[in-house]
Parts: sequence; structure tokens; C-alpha cells
Amino acid sequence: MKENKRGSVWLAVAGLVRSSDGRWLVVKKKYGGLKGNWSLPAGFVEAGETADDAVIREVKEETGINCTVKGLLGLRTGVIKGEVSDNMLVFLLEQNGDSKLKHQENELFEAKFMSIEELAADKDASILLHYLIGVEQMLSRSGADGLNPGDQFGYTAYKLFF
Repeated sequence: MKENKRGSVWLAVAGLVRSSDGRWLVVKKKYGGLKGNWSLPAGFVEAGETADDAVIREVKEETGINCTVKGLLGLRTGVIKGEVSDNMLVFLLEQNGDSKLKHQENELFEAKFMSIEELAADKDASILLHYLIGVEQMLSRSGADGLNPGDQFGYTAYKLFF
């Protein structure tokens, strides 16, 4: 594999921005493995930058949306062609104010807010988006009540929230 300017260990970030009505901010890239597919706004962490600062910068650069980090959703990690360690932290973000959506024309075909139902049905949604939709649906379920793990414990109330 030819040497990349980023070396053989990559650290990227992606941001899941949810609108007040539950739609997700997605972008359609003009390049790379996700060319023509819906994905989260994303990019590489730069030298002298924290990962949370990088995701705020990337979302702003790609979409014009100002955000605040609300939490870390998880890690996507893999090895490309047995050589490059490719790592991406996926953050949950909240839009600040009413910044205007405007996509970065040199990198993106489009940026918009889409419902998870629209994304689930769209053949151009990335595998990561489909996975996150499943997580979102699982997390939005209400808790389980009325369960009994066994009389030996003596629970008078027992609920699960996962």
C-alpha cells in the first residue's frame, strides 16, 4: 500500500446531529469509499486538536451547522488492507441556535436532515447509518416492567432500561 500523508494510524470523527423533530443531519460525499452515499459529517482529527473539537469543526465546515458535543456514541475501528489502522469516534451533537444549512460544495453533493425512516429505506445510506438506526430504535424503546428475576431475590420492583 502506498504511504498516506496520515501515516498508518488514522483518527477520524463523525457527528450525529439530531434536529428538534428527530431527523438526522447527513451528507452525500463526492469522493472516497462513500462517494454518492449518505453518511454522517466526518473528517480527520488535525494536529493540536482534540477529537471533540474536530467533530465540531468538521460538521461546521461540511454543513454550516454550529453544534455542541452531547456525548460519545462509540467507536468504528478497522484495518485497511492489513496495514492501515482506521479509527473513527462517533459523537452525538446538538445544533446551536438556527445556523443555516449549507453544504461544502467541493466535497459534498448535498447535506440535509432526513428522518430515520427515510434513511432506513434509502439504498444510498451507509452501513454505519443503518447500524446507528438500529441502535436508535433500540434506545428509544421504553423500559421493561413487570419482570421477575426470581423470587429468591425478594424484589418488590424490578425494571430494565437498555
